[in-house]
Amino acid sequence: MSKGILFHSVGDQVEVFLLIKSSVKGIASNGKPFLTLILQDRSGEIEAKLWDASEEDEKTYGPEGIVKIIGDIQNYRGRNQLKIRQIRPALDTDSVQIADFIETAPLSQDQMMSKITQYIFEMKNPNIQRITRHLLKKYQDPFLEYPAATKNHHEFVSGLAFHVVSMLDLAKVISELYPTLDKDLLYAGVLLHDLGKVIELSGPISTSYTIEGNLLGHITIMVSEIGKAAEELSITGEEVMILQHLVLSHHGKAEWGSPKPPLIKEAEILHYIDNIDAKMNMLDRALERVKPGEFTERIFPLDNRAFYKPTFHK
Repeated sequence: MSKGILFHSVGDQVEVFLLIKSSVKGIASNGKPFLTLILQDRSGEIEAKLWDASEEDEKTYGPEGIVKIIGDIQNYRGRNQLKIRQIRPALDTDSVQIADFIETAPLSQDQMMSKITQYIFEMKNPNIQRITRHLLKKYQDPFLEYPAATKNHHEFVSGLAFHVVSMLDLAKVISELYPTLDKDLLYAGVLLHDLGKVIELSGPISTSYTIEGNLLGHITIMVSEIGKAAEELSITGEEVMILQHLVLSHHGKAEWGSPKPPLIKEAEILHYIDNIDAKMNMLDRALERVKPGEFTERIFPLDNRAFYKPTFHK
């Protein structure tokens, strides 16, 4: 396949196959309908507008469809956008399939599960270990397949597990530096903090929010799941409440979606580890797409800043 859509520069003319991640209808100022398409390949995603869209277009260009587009890369409000000149659905004779366009984690599912199993094995508190193992086993298949988000960070197949593995490695280093931290709590918090996303999100392809995701959210979902797990395993004690607090507080502040602020040392560190890994993933992926001496596109979750890639960087 040709180079990824995100590695093209403004002004480039492209003729590419892309997967439709989402398709949303809007009404232009002239009263005519249009579609906002989020298109993707393994390099990432780009937005395009299909103007004067008919009802037939709405049906034809829906999520998970593959399209062939001839167009131009242009800049719109600091972000690259694909201007469509021609578009058509992919044909059987084009020999393309959804797997060709899906970005996946750099580690295999087996590699990630092996690392996670080792971290659970290292836990010494039986209550924390049993609840964590129970919930990981219950949701293992979707946990290993789902992205960590619909956009911004780790939004690729197996992104959730990769995010967790990266956080576990970071937690291990930090707990060695600060030995007063309870490793069992920290590891369990990392493993459980986003596990509710397997219910909050629709799946690994063309990911959207489910009804439960919109009405409850992954934090509320997992707090409930921890309570149910403890009941099923006949576990009582403060550990259950502390694990629930780790999940409740991992976003850090109310304005960032956290029902409670961190009020336990391990909860505070969990929030920082989560933040570090998410932001490093955003930065690495944005900087990968620019040459030394250039600025990235503006990254909305990072205060809409554009980051510079120094000329001495490889």
